[in-house]
Amino acid sequence: MTTRYAARAAAGALAALLVLAGCSSKAKDSDGGDGDKSAGGVKTGEGISGKTITLGALTDMTGVYATLGKSVTQAQQLYVKQLNAAGGVCGYKVALSVRDHGYDPQKAVSGYTELEPKVLGFAQFIGSPFVAAVKQRIDGQDKGLVLPQAWSAALLGSPYIRVIGSTYDIETINAVDFLIKEKGVKKGDRIGHVYFEGDYGESALVGSRHIAKEAGLTVVEQKIKPTDNDMTAQVTALKQAGVKAIVISAGPRQAASLVGVAAASGFAVPIIGNNSAFAPQLLATQAGPALMKSYYVASPSLPIGADTPEAKKLVADYRAAYPSDALDNGIVAGWTAVSAFGEALKKACANKDLTREGVDKALLSIDSYDVGFGIAQNFTDPKAPSSRESVILQPDKSVTGGMKVVREAGASEVAEAYTPGA
Repeated sequence: MTTRYAARAAAGALAALLVLAGCSSKAKDSDGGDGDKSAGGVKTGEGISGKTITLGALTDMTGVYATLGKSVTQAQQLYVKQLNAAGGVCGYKVALSVRDHGYDPQKAVSGYTELEPKVLGFAQFIGSPFVAAVKQRIDGQDKGLVLPQAWSAALLGSPYIRVIGSTYDIETINAVDFLIKEKGVKKGDRIGHVYFEGDYGESALVGSRHIAKEAGLTVVEQKIKPTDNDMTAQVTALKQAGVKAIVISAGPRQAASLVGVAAASGFAVPIIGNNSAFAPQLLATQAGPALMKSYYVASPSLPIGADTPEAKKLVADYRAAYPSDALDNGIVAGWTAVSAFGEALKKACANKDLTREGVDKALLSIDSYDVGFGIAQNFTDPKAPSSRESVILQPDKSVTGGMKVVREAGASEVAEAYTPGA
């Protein structure tokens, strides 16, 4: 409990410092646009210079989510290249300015401080704790659209930070619903929950606690840090507690260790992770067979190998652009976010207002947006995630992207009735 409050206090202090830093940096920076001027009758502002619209990407190329960050970034660079080849937006070319924070809070905050005055908004920002640390500044003085690869319920309520897909609490509710309906978990059972300290893990924990209360389950909690890679102690504790299933809200490394250690110790229970708790590269490790046997993932979309025309085109285009790189669901997350940002830019162009305010308003008018991965996104209510649905996936090295669908997109009754933050 003390750790959680200390982390939140630190985040608050960071946010306060950022407000001061932002005031000085905006006064000095000359890369922003000019809201008082217009080009061809279209209002412009920060992030537009000459004939270029610049978007920011704060990613993780070297930390715990390095595989995710690489895929998200390359998918977004591919989208921007195709958008520009098709004429850009309102006569402007779009550029993506990328910074790697390595899942380090100080680097994430300094990266935001550096890029914010120079970009129209952010099509990528990996890490719920880091987005939360700058939320006060985004909502207060910056007002630039942020479409993060982060699903903490703490990010809801902002008209500028828009969570794409179900938040971690809702996703976890859907995950546990799968365990109940299809994996034999029943009233009176105990389930384990291994989770990262901070906004990501604690948001997911709210979900598991909520559905456990509704379904008569008991949650056995195991809190870990992003630097904890060996899950032996957690498996031992959960085995002794007699849990019938495990939820993991952490990174791919932790999930692989958890599943591998459980299998090696003969602890045969189903394990399900949140959407960022898997990477197909894990299937080539010693944990691969165990992952394919007993591991599942709750996802905000169909996988990269989905049988839709849009998915097949994205796979072909991505393979052509990056022939030596693996296909994974980070590509879907990156493509969906930048496509939604692109759609908002196009609507803002039609409204002749490419200022930050104009782009924010444009996104708020989008009530059903699907790039071909099975779930329509509704951005009209800042207090709600854009979807309550999840797809349940299972690792399978024989399919494109290493993930197959075992339960189609849907929201459980508990998820439909649940209000984040209530």
